[in-house]
Amino acid sequence: MPVTKEARAATVQEFARQPGDTGSAEVQVALLTQRIDALTSHLQRHVNDVATRRGLIKMVARRNSLLAYLQRCDSQRHAALAERLGLRA
Repeated sequence: MPVTKEARAATVQEFARQPGDTGSAEVQVALLTQRIDALTSHLQRHVNDVATRRGLIKMVARRNSLLAYLQRCDSQRHAALAERLGLRA
């Protein structure tokens, strides 16, 4: 099930560093995590959906790149974000 517009807006508002922030690494990682969770549940039901699996792998790689950038630039922000999202740091 795709992420609804309201859920996306709530995530952006929750992780924004300042009002109107939609492009910071924290917001991007949070939105990717939300989509990854939705696709993971989809793939548990539809095991043979190879195209979705490929998209999921690309999203996970993108999230890992953003987390690596955040770790390089500001490790405290990285640790706080990983804790809020429940990711392994």
